[in-house]
Amino acid sequence: MTIDVHQHLWTPVFVAALRARTRPPYLDGWTLILDGEPPYEVNPADHEGRDTTGLELALVSLSSPLGIEFLPPEDAWPLIDAYHDGALALGEPYGAWAATCHSEIDPERLAKDLDRGFAGLQIPATADPDDRLLEVLTDRDLPLFVHPGPAALTPGTPPWWPALVPYVQQMHQAWHYFHAVVRPRHPRLRVCFALLAGLAPLHSERLITRGGGGRGLVDRDFFVETSSYGPRAIDAIVRELGIDVVVNGSDAPYATAPDPGLGAAAGHAIRVVNPRRLLNGKETRT
Repeated sequence: MTIDVHQHLWTPVFVAALRARTRPPYLDGWTLILDGEPPYEVNPADHEGRDTTGLELALVSLSSPLGIEFLPPEDAWPLIDAYHDGALALGEPYGAWAATCHSEIDPERLAKDLDRGFAGLQIPATADPDDRLLEVLTDRDLPLFVHPGPAALTPGTPPWWPALVPYVQQMHQAWHYFHAVVRPRHPRLRVCFALLAGLAPLHSERLITRGGGGRGLVDRDFFVETSSYGPRAIDAIVRELGIDVVVNGSDAPYATAPDPGLGAAAGHAIRVVNPRRLLNGKETRT
């Protein structure tokens, strides 16, 4: 059985909340309208029944590139609440990351949401990791998931540009910021960075030449998940960080979980052992 820490699934209640809006982000039928991006035709089949064979747990999350978490509170919370209600109603094998509003921080509301049964909190990589939110997580021994945030369209670029340039840059910046600034303030926090943290760990040699340190010192509570990458990138990350902090993520329905290509034992660690430690903070070898 496999754990997938990174999926997206728009439930009917969340779709209805997006369709009820007349300002971005909103849905016109199945056409997604965002600020600064061309209309995007959503495939309804991507958010209907999904094959979960072989999954022990699939964690869904709010699509942070929609920009919902940065809306004014009166706009953000109805969408976040709709996402929460729909995600919690999915049933096994689904679980969910909570979301929160970043335009007006409300740690008490986050605490109440987490206590409904969420696996932890997801924040956009472009958000300020507010200490009040992180303290709510550490008080409950729950992890944080850092996911790419909004990325405005760059004129003249191909459709794949946001995923390959802004998203990667956001994750790269988040990885270094958390190490340099957040970790000293929150030594017990467990964090998972989407898409292998934009491959930021591979820049450790450059970090050292520019006055940084820590090469060879791996923070075992800073995890990276594998979405959108394959054996070559995963192998490089394992050589830098070791196997124990790499966890399985697919970014379904936009991608599929990669085969790490590292053998059965490593595959089991990435798909089962490491995600369990991310989520519950305990070592397990089953």
